[in-house]
Amino acid sequence: MSQSNVVRIEPRHAIESPAQWRMLCSRQDLVANSGVVAWLDGAQVALFHLPDSQGKTLYAIDNRDPKSGANVIGRGIVGNLKGDLVIASPLYKQHFRLEDGSCLEYPEQNLRVWPVRLNGDAVEIGVSAAL
Repeated sequence: MSQSNVVRIEPRHAIESPAQWRMLCSRQDLVANSGVVAWLDGAQVALFHLPDSQGKTLYAIDNRDPKSGANVIGRGIVGNLKGDLVIASPLYKQHFRLEDGSCLEYPEQNLRVWPVRLNGDAVEIGVSAAL
């Protein structure tokens, strides 16, 4: 997947109540305990499927590392720090909370997150009406 011509969608924070749900990929496209990347209106979204976690098992977070500018978050390592599920950026190793995209080491850095769900075999992402 090309890393050029990626359009960032603002604001960075999750949509509280999505105006609509759109199919992003299928359940078969997910890799358990790892990330895959999908396109959403020109933006790269890293999807993490964590079937062994308690509660929420699917997360959608921006694929672009704010420190390096590279689209690599989907290749990061999933872990648990201070009780939070996190993804470690593969380049500079900073940790982002999967729940809200905040960075543990650098509070000024954050990643956009989207509401995401499984609807049968469809992976759906919540988008606002403006998208």
